[in-house]
Amino acid sequence: MRNLILCALTIAVSVTAAASIRSISDDDAVAIQHVLDQLHDAASKADGERYFGLFAPNAIFFGTDATERWPIDEFRTYAMKRFETGIGWTYHVRERHVYVDDDANTAWFDEVLRNDKYGECRGTGVLIKLKGAWKIVQYNLTIPIPNEIALDVVEMIRRQETRK
Repeated sequence: MRNLILCALTIAVSVTAAASIRSISDDDAVAIQHVLDQLHDAASKADGERYFGLFAPNAIFFGTDATERWPIDEFRTYAMKRFETGIGWTYHVRERHVYVDDDANTAWFDEVLRNDKYGECRGTGVLIKLKGAWKIVQYNLTIPIPNEIALDVVEMIRRQETRK
C-alpha cells in the first residue's frame, strides 16, 4: 500500500510539473532563440554593448570556476576590458532546449556548446520577459565531466584548493 501511495504521489507531482510548462508560442520561441544566438554572436565578436544589452539589470553570470558568481555589473567590468582588446569568446551551439512557464514571462534553457579551447560545454539559464522583451537573468557556463574521470578531477580540484 505504501508503494502504491508513493507511486501515486510521484505521478501527481510529475503531472503537475509538466502542466506548469506550456508550449512555446512561435513568437516566444523565435525571440528566445534570437536572444541566445545573439549572446554567443556578440561574445564572439567582442561586442560588449550588444552582449550586455541581452541581460536583465539584476542578472547573474556563473563562469566555469567555482569562484565565478558575477552580478552583471561586475561581469561587465571584467568582460569589457577583454572586449575592448577585440578578443571575445566563441561557443558554437550544438543543441538547445527551451521551456516557458505558464505565465509566459519566464523561460529556462539548456544548451550544448562547443569551444575550441574547452571542448564540449554546457550553458543553462533563465530568461524573463521585461517590457515585452526577453532578457537573460541567469546564465551558467559549465564544462561537463565524464563520470569515468569525475573522481580524478575532484582530487585535482582538492589539490588545487590546498595550494591556495
